[in-house]
Amino acid sequence: MMKLVVLDENNSSQPFPPLRNALCEPNGLLAIGGCLSSERLINAYRQGVFPWFSGNEPILWWSPNPRLVLFPAKLHISKRLAKTLRQKKFDVTTNQAFDLVISKCAELRVNAEGTWISADIQRAYSKLHREGFAHSFEAWHDGELVGGLYGVALGNVFFGESMFCTRSDASKVAFTYCVHYLQSLDFQLIDCQVRSEHLVGLGAQEISRTDFSRLLKIYCSVY
Repeated sequence: MMKLVVLDENNSSQPFPPLRNALCEPNGLLAIGGCLSSERLINAYRQGVFPWFSGNEPILWWSPNPRLVLFPAKLHISKRLAKTLRQKKFDVTTNQAFDLVISKCAELRVNAEGTWISADIQRAYSKLHREGFAHSFEAWHDGELVGGLYGVALGNVFFGESMFCTRSDASKVAFTYCVHYLQSLDFQLIDCQVRSEHLVGLGAQEISRTDFSRLLKIYCSVY
């Protein structure tokens, strides 16, 4: 069995192991430990790696195979969602409530045992936001935040992290706005990490880790 690399928490520039070293079970687990510094996180995303761990676990780094992605031009809008968009039920904004969006994403889901968006994660991504790398998209109804998502933008790639919804279709409207906004800025790829029927229904598709890495080298080389 391949031994996981333990990252040095005091060395943010330490390289990740080759993605081919990621475990098959659990799918994509690549390394353990390290830190959540901006340098470490940016280095991770550029290589197709992201953190995901529960509050009682050390930091776990993942690069699953296959990878769920959305090519912006392939966004699928259902008839129901198109009707909702036409009705303009929600006001949608960008980067107006990042900390609130991530805190909403962190709230415990119904029947869930916990959340992976710990206080440390929130602090790390809020710092990335202040540095201009992390961004949020918000859906409002009568002045109340009812849906949204956040992620990291590097080069022409947006790495989606999490979304939430407290009103029907709010997160889909925010996501649709996000895709159109990114497309207007010539973004070529949206990383959705792992399969979700919700995102597949919006046009996301699975590609191999090899293809994902190749696309990152093309679209994420400059930031």
